[in-house]
Amino acid sequence: MSPETGIQEVYAAIAAAARLASVPCAREKVHPILSAYADGLDRAGVVYSISTSQSPPAELDYTVTVPAAGPDPYATAVRHGFIVPDGHPVHTLLSHLQSRCEISEYLIDGGVVGGFNKIYAHFPQDVQKISRLAELPGMPPALARCAGLLERHGLSDVAMIGIDYPRRTLNLYFTQLSEQCRAPQTLLSLHREIGLPAPGQPMLAFARRSFRIYTTLSWDSAGIERICYAPPPARGWDPAALPAPVTAQVQAFVDGAPRAYEGEPIVIAAVKWAPEGHYLNLGPYYQLSPLMRKVISAVHNKEI
Repeated sequence: MSPETGIQEVYAAIAAAARLASVPCAREKVHPILSAYADGLDRAGVVYSISTSQSPPAELDYTVTVPAAGPDPYATAVRHGFIVPDGHPVHTLLSHLQSRCEISEYLIDGGVVGGFNKIYAHFPQDVQKISRLAELPGMPPALARCAGLLERHGLSDVAMIGIDYPRRTLNLYFTQLSEQCRAPQTLLSLHREIGLPAPGQPMLAFARRSFRIYTTLSWDSAGIERICYAPPPARGWDPAALPAPVTAQVQAFVDGAPRAYEGEPIVIAAVKWAPEGHYLNLGPYYQLSPLMRKVISAVHNKEI
């Protein structure tokens, strides 16, 4: 498949998914990003994502994996005008991560309305301790302040970091989660110390199945702004098993979003907690990268 064919096929899938979600898809916001990261697009992992924080959804996000052996994803974003360096530490953080971690793949994230958002560094083969990451130049000071709190609650091993350049925020994706870490009393204590509302029983049961927990920090705040619980992606999904209801439109989007594989959709569902409350993110995959297929299969202990 030629790069141009890959670009057109992925763009067509994203545009069709946006129509299902009733979100206007701006070609000029999506096509240039796919073109800039077209290398290996036919084998890339691609996942859509919508949030239930607004009804109907105001945005459809999409995430695409980028080979670690290819061009530097930050330099690519700058060259194409998706990111404008301005001296803020957010712009140097990826280079510091590259010097510390053996990165297996990158991911880039954009919205069909808002355009380019994030670069993720994924290093599941070189998991990093949060205490070491807190020492890296450019990290938000809040990370060093909150590292002890997170470690006390079993969140110490980081497998991926997402850098949001427009919002100047950072996501830390924790892995190797123990049963104690996901126990109701631990999660309730964590929310209490962070200053977030206490989850009810349905949310605690959902969070207990997490294979990744991630937190959001900012250079402009002293604490943890948000926490998210994500069970492993699975083939097929049951809206009734979610800890909060979804609309018929959201259900139709998840069921009908285009996918480049046979059978039921492979879906990742996550619940996010912020001071104002909680909401769901639902992400059906268009296609899986070889690494993500391996990670998900290992979690489920079967081929996916």
